[in-house]
Amino acid sequence: MKQQAIIYTDGGSRGNPGPAGIGALLLQQGQVVSTLSKYLGIATNNIAEYTALIVALEKGLELGFTDVEVRTDSELVVRQMTGHYRVKHSGLIPLFNKARKLAAQFASFKIVHVRREENKQADRLANQAMDTKADQLIADGCHSDSFY
Repeated sequence: MKQQAIIYTDGGSRGNPGPAGIGALLLQQGQVVSTLSKYLGIATNNIAEYTALIVALEKGLELGFTDVEVRTDSELVVRQMTGHYRVKHSGLIPLFNKARKLAAQFASFKIVHVRREENKQADRLANQAMDTKADQLIADGCHSDSFY
C-alpha cells in the first residue's frame, strides 16, 4: 500500500564550522507524524543540511513511507541531489552517496527547494538542537494540526 509523506529538513551551524544541529518534520496527509531534532557537535552548514536529509530519510523508511517529497531550503543539497551540481567537496561526497542510496529505497522520491519562510518548523528544530546540545525525537506518532 502506498504511504506518501512530505518531509521538511533543515540543518545549520553557528559559525562555519561551528556548533551544528538538524531538524526534520515528517507529515502524512497534512499531519505531523514525527519530528526530529539532533545536535551534531562541530560541523559545517552543508554537512548539517545533508545529515538532516539522511536522518529524515532513515526515519521515513522506518515509518514505512513508500513515496516521499523532501522540502528543504538548502539550494545546494537540492541541486546536487537532482544532478544539477556536481559534489566536489570531499567531506560531502560520502553524505551525498548515503542520501542517494536512501532515496533510491523509496518507490518515488522528489526533493524540492523551498524558501526559508516555508521551512520555519524544521529550522526551529535545528536551532533547538543547537541551543540545548541534545537529541530529541519530539513527537513520534503525534496527531497535531497541520504545520503547513
